[in-house]
Amino acid sequence: MKKVVTFGEIMLRLSAPGYQRFIQSTNLNATFGGGEANVAVSLSNYGIPTDFVTRLPKND
Repeated sequence: MKKVVTFGEIMLRLSAPGYQRFIQSTNLNATFGGGEANVAVSLSNYGIPTDFVTRLPKND
């Protein structure tokens, strides 16, 4: 079976548990997503080989 390669960026979502605001919470939940990553994960769950390609910038 051919491999599907997606190109994109990972998004990090930070959220406070329950209905708390950031300032009220002592911890945060982290979830990852992004359109290209979601497609790669979904296809992989169906048994299709996938790769995800991204690049980080050189920030000084």
